[in-house]
Amino acid sequence: MDPAATTSPALSVAITVLVVLLALTGFGIYTAFGPPSKRLTDPFDDHDD
Repeated sequence: MDPAATTSPALSVAITVLVVLLALTGFGIYTAFGPPSKRLTDPFDDHDD
C-alpha cells in the first residue's frame, strides 16, 4: 500500500501552511536581527519633537 495514497488532503494542507508560516517567521527574524537590520531606521527617532 502506498503511504501517499492513504494520506488525508487536510494533512497536506496543514503541513503546507505550517511550512509557509515557519518560513515567514524565519525571514522576519532574519530581517529584524540579521545583517539586513543595519539598514532599518526607527521612525520615532526621525521625528524628534
